[in-house]
Amino acid sequence: MKVWTLLPALLVLGALAVGGQVLLHRHRPASAPALEEGVLAAVGGLRSVAAEVVWFRADRLQEEGRYAELAQLANTLAWLEPHTPEVWSYAAWNLAYNVSVMMPTAEDRWRWVQAAIRLLRDEGLRLNPRSAELYRELAWLFELKIGTDLDTAAAVYRAEWKKTVEDVRARNAWAELGMDPVLMARIEQATGFDDWTDPQLSAIYWAARGGAADIVRQASILYRKRHKALSL
Repeated sequence: MKVWTLLPALLVLGALAVGGQVLLHRHRPASAPALEEGVLAAVGGLRSVAAEVVWFRADRLQEEGRYAELAQLANTLAWLEPHTPEVWSYAAWNLAYNVSVMMPTAEDRWRWVQAAIRLLRDEGLRLNPRSAELYRELAWLFELKIGTDLDTAAAVYRAEWKKTVEDVRARNAWAELGMDPVLMARIEQATGFDDWTDPQLSAIYWAARGGAADIVRQASILYRKRHKALSL
């Protein structure tokens, strides 16, 4: 049988795996994280074959510039290979840098950038808590996408992030952002920085967790420059 005749069946298997995964994720109790692996384990060896098919399709969509479709497919790929950090980085990068710029307003663009942050922080790192690559990717998003003006909508991103942080700080709910107050205090003590509404400080936080000293240094420079300018 030719490989191309298997593609519909493989994609259906992939969809079934993802559908089951989503349902388990929505309804499982917090005390039963192992359930998340159940559906994927049941798919067995077919999972890797389905993932190869999805990777092939993703490459074609990227070549054709069909980023909105690619975003949906990348999400499928992430659940087929949940413990492959590259998959999560790929999906988040597409949301933040490709899909976002297709949106008509800065506010709409922010929603996609925010989705990329959540994908890495709440899903990718939850499943791959020791992945230096994902910590680095998340730090880069704060440092470059939000913290600098490389994106024409960056000022809106920073304003939205400031509102998010101020709300979390008022409720002392840092866990919502995946942040540990103990580590935050250590960073403040070590750097003298304390403005958590500045995305560069979030970049420092996530880079520190992932051991990315280069990002810590660069984000520290950018933090100092911004706050020096604000004090003039």
